[in-house]
Amino acid sequence: MGFLQNKKALVVGVANDRSICWGIAQAMRRQGAEVWLTYQGERTRGRVEDLAAELNGPQPLELDLQNDGQLNEVMAEIGQTWGGVDIGIHGAAFAPKNELAGSYLDATTREGFRIAHEVSSYSFTALAKALHPLLQGRHGALLALTYLGAERAMSNYNVMGLAKASLEASVRYLAYAMGPEGIRVNAVSAGPIRTLAASGIGDFRKILDHYEAHAPLRRNVTQEEVGNTAAFLCSDLASGITGEIVYVDAGFRNVGF
Repeated sequence: MGFLQNKKALVVGVANDRSICWGIAQAMRRQGAEVWLTYQGERTRGRVEDLAAELNGPQPLELDLQNDGQLNEVMAEIGQTWGGVDIGIHGAAFAPKNELAGSYLDATTREGFRIAHEVSSYSFTALAKALHPLLQGRHGALLALTYLGAERAMSNYNVMGLAKASLEASVRYLAYAMGPEGIRVNAVSAGPIRTLAASGIGDFRKILDHYEAHAPLRRNVTQEEVGNTAAFLCSDLASGITGEIVYVDAGFRNVGF
């Protein structure tokens, strides 16, 4: 029997089988949770439906976190079907590709800044607000995905680093706001993994090579490792942990020159 037996998890952010959120969904299913996936737009629908079938989960729901009406409709359907939610996973992140190459000063625009923060940061708060009624009375847990670029300047990461810093601050504020109701909020800061989102970052191959050469474990991390950590943080085993950023990066954050 897994440590997420009888838990119900909503996972937002799976685009394909290389998504970090897919690793999280698999880990949660292995530990006994029921998992409901969402997709954004027809371009990803077929792939996400195939992945949901592997989990024996419900039919995925279309969800654009920038659309409050659609967000409320999805929560209404989940509430009608499940009655409540124990776990909410947020893996949405986006910035225009032209903002993720070259100098931060040269690449960043007002519109790109707004888009990056709305999609990559505010959407987690929007998800928390929408899920709030479904989490009450269940000692629920929310989890977001972040990256080291939130606290260190990284080549080509640019405006996404600022958006992730905002996301990490929202983790702390949401933990403080929702903690009195027994709802926990954390984030996992994963090392670089080849995902659809990562492919938009200039020279991403160099980032992977650098981590592998300098991290204490001398390798990059896997979807499975990130997924296992996320599953733990959202389980009752982590009932005393909230407002934290947990690093799954082969120890890279702890290394200096």
